[in-house]
Amino acid sequence: MKNTMASNLWLVFALLSALFAALTSIFAKVGIEGVNSNLATALRTIVVLIMAWGMVFITKSQGGIDAISTKSWVFLILSGLATGASWLCYFKALQIGDASKVVPVDKMSIVITIILAVVFLHETITVKSAIGCLLIAAGTLLMVL
Repeated sequence: MKNTMASNLWLVFALLSALFAALTSIFAKVGIEGVNSNLATALRTIVVLIMAWGMVFITKSQGGIDAISTKSWVFLILSGLATGASWLCYFKALQIGDASKVVPVDKMSIVITIILAVVFLHETITVKSAIGCLLIAAGTLLMVL
C-alpha cells in the first residue's frame, strides 16, 4: 500500500502545482494593475526566492550545494534564466491581456515541453500523448480566438 501511495504522490504535487499556478494568475492579474510588469515580476521573484531558501533551511538541504556537479549548475542556471524570461513575458502579457486568454496560451508550454522532451531528451511519445497534445493545441486555439 505504501508503494502505491508513494508512486502516486507525484500526482498530488502536480495537482497542487496546477492549483497554485491558477491562483498565481488570478492574484497577479489583480496585483499588476497600475504596476510596471518588470517591477511586479521582480517583486514576485523576491517572494519566491525567500520561500525557496526558507524550504532549503527548513529541510536542512543546504549541505547539498557542495555536491552539485558543474553540468547541473549550468543547466540549473539556464533553467533559471528561462524561468525569468518566462515570468517577464507572462506578466507583460497578463498586464495587457485577459487572464482567460493569456493563461491558456502560456500552458501551450505543455505541448512545447513534450516536443522538446522527444527531440532533446529522446523520450518516447505514445499515440495517446500525441493526440492529447493536438487536443491541447486545438483547445488553446479555440479559447483564444
